[in-house]
Amino acid sequence: MPRISRLSLSCLAMLIALGTGCAGYQIGTRSLYRPDIRTVYVPMFESDSLRRNLGERLTEAVVKEIELKTPYKVVHRPDADTILTARITTETKRVVAEQVDDIPRNIEADLAVEVSWHDRRGEYLMQGARFSFAPAAFSVAQTTDFTPEGGQSVATAHQEAIQRLAEQIVSQMESRW
Repeated sequence: MPRISRLSLSCLAMLIALGTGCAGYQIGTRSLYRPDIRTVYVPMFESDSLRRNLGERLTEAVVKEIELKTPYKVVHRPDADTILTARITTETKRVVAEQVDDIPRNIEADLAVEVSWHDRRGEYLMQGARFSFAPAAFSVAQTTDFTPEGGQSVATAHQEAIQRLAEQIVSQMESRW
């Protein structure tokens, strides 16, 4: 009988230690995001580029990333808990390497985006992000290389850059430690 009570006492002590040791910790991605936010309105992103549909493609990629990686629900009305806006400010391409006869061998495509995320009261939620820009907005940029002779085009480079930008933007929606 004393052996059973020691075992019971040991199990009880272990349960208490485990219960109090993990009190402030949550498992899963839900703990990475603010619990007071449930919905995000993502209007169509604007684009200063002359290339068509870059803003639309980036908006679609960001919405998919939010739905996939966050607990937030993307809604199509401006009375959501928060509003995420963005503008493609720069879109360039330049030759990185060329052949002897001046034919481009490797080309670099750049996209730069200015992003702003705020709640209904107008409080900016990405303030204190890892960037040293104005608190109202932050900028992200992405560069991708493509090789025309390998069958790649500026469209494939832009799609890769858009996907990476969407991942960067959504990662900035995480709560700061």
